[in-house]
Amino acid sequence: MTNTFLAQIAPQRSTQYADLVTTLAPYELLLSPLREHLVDEPQLVDYGRQSYLKFELDTTLTDDMRETFDHFAMLDGVFHYYDAIDDIAGPLLKPLDVTSQTFLPHSLIATRRYRGKTNELFTQFMLNIARDSSAFRTTPWRKLTVLDPLSGGGTTLFGAIILGADAIGVERDKKVVDGTIGFIKQYMKEARFPTKYREDRFKNVGKRWVVTLDQSVRCVIGRGDTVDVAHFVHGLKRPQLIVTDLPYGIQHLADWQAMLEKALPAWADVLAEGGCLTLSWNATRFKREQMIDLVESVSEFRVRDTAPYNQLAHQVDRVIKQRDVIVAGLEG
Repeated sequence: MTNTFLAQIAPQRSTQYADLVTTLAPYELLLSPLREHLVDEPQLVDYGRQSYLKFELDTTLTDDMRETFDHFAMLDGVFHYYDAIDDIAGPLLKPLDVTSQTFLPHSLIATRRYRGKTNELFTQFMLNIARDSSAFRTTPWRKLTVLDPLSGGGTTLFGAIILGADAIGVERDKKVVDGTIGFIKQYMKEARFPTKYREDRFKNVGKRWVVTLDQSVRCVIGRGDTVDVAHFVHGLKRPQLIVTDLPYGIQHLADWQAMLEKALPAWADVLAEGGCLTLSWNATRFKREQMIDLVESVSEFRVRDTAPYNQLAHQVDRVIKQRDVIVAGLEG
């Protein structure tokens, strides 16, 4: 017996982000743990001027499946779908009751605004794709550690700790790091959330802040060079997931490539066995084939380049006409 569902495409105020979520929603479902039970390819449909993703599962829902629905980024409310019930013609929708299991409210990632911030739904999409593509796809978020080695203003870190994962970030810009730490302190103070702070210094490398939330979840922010990521991870649980959106402000491709040539081997060295790298970048000028060649030529990462992994390219705005996503694991 199959069950049919409609999942609402996450509503967006901005047209450009509406296009983004509509483009990526089917692939988030196809790469999720639900893929094993999909009867056919999901379809985008419209009812009452609202867009949905329609799909069938060959099984009844389990608690784990309901949790998967809760963590989707590109999808919102989920409904059982019926063509008709008795003599009442459809389409008829019955809301699926999904209880949120997040560690912190989504306001943490949505509240802070800064120049160059990655869309928070795309960040959550990247986190989901990373876990679902790793050997830890069934591991609860609260037992995972996420590393963003180019963490900027901390959007990936916030997305991870909202889910209950530990998060480690590395950022070289002192002003950006100070702003992130200041935001966390202010947010947690206003939320009256129990938080402890510790500072560690590394000679000739940099400094890190260890933020412990409710005595259970840690957010670590290192100020220094991403090539020195091992110093900032030292003494902590090795990350199972590396999730990062490459900065768009680098003007010269040669500088960008030189940074990655040094950084990728360092990232691979700290990743736990069975872990996964999910990396997005502006592919307008640096094509997917070039990125795959770069990643695989300088590190042990091996890119997954079959469908749907090679179908994640999308437009961000008028400048970034194509952003792409690479998902890679360690060789062997």
